[in-house]
Amino acid sequence: MELSRMSWAKARSELKKTAVALLPVGSTEQHGPHLPLGTDHLTAAEVARRTSARGGWLVLPTVPVGVSEHHRQFWGTLWVEPDVLRDYVLGIARSLAFHGVRRLVFVNGHGGNTAALDEAARVLRLEGIYAYVFSWWRAIPEVIAEAIETGGSHGSEMETSAVLAFAPELVDVGAYGEAKAGAAPEWGKKLHGIEIGFDTLDFSRSGATGDPTRASAAKGNKLLDAAAARLDEFCRWLASQPEEALRPPPHLE
Repeated sequence: MELSRMSWAKARSELKKTAVALLPVGSTEQHGPHLPLGTDHLTAAEVARRTSARGGWLVLPTVPVGVSEHHRQFWGTLWVEPDVLRDYVLGIARSLAFHGVRRLVFVNGHGGNTAALDEAARVLRLEGIYAYVFSWWRAIPEVIAEAIETGGSHGSEMETSAVLAFAPELVDVGAYGEAKAGAAPEWGKKLHGIEIGFDTLDFSRSGATGDPTRASAAKGNKLLDAAAARLDEFCRWLASQPEEALRPPPHLE
């Protein structure tokens, strides 16, 4: 169920019976020479769609630009400041609450968004709107460990497999070699335990990490289906909770 595909009359009936809504949030940023700029928001939307197919949850329009300034040296990357993203999702959640839906999940596809989304969820809880952050790759570490043969988290085997599963036409297989040659083994760059890789270009010339050559659609489907199953389980829990169980604890006596 996607809100953007409904008329207002259809939305009226659906919103009255919606227990939990899903808000995909991603980014428009480089993912190496082989993956599309929209990898994160496209993947977040795909996880939300697969989750909705399981439980009938309402999918809201995707937020396509996130906190990505660290990729700015790579052409096409767009970004907003963390407080802009925070305030934007706050507005979406508050408008949804006006229509009677006060429980939602931010389906996050980009690690740089996490702090802003966490802050928004904390603010909303004080307003009686219950929002939670689901970063799909963090929810299924055991599935990733089983399915993915190589390391890396950005433009890697993992993300390449995910895109191959739902939009293979967007993956440039011929650029795998360039991606791997200029990639870092993992995200970031540390010296004496201190992070010094503030920008992606500090440690990766291709913009990627890891090795995308082992990617496959089969692996991607395994990851995405596992993420959808886990998110569906969470949504069922969230829908079942009495409101008093979700509110902040009262002041200590």
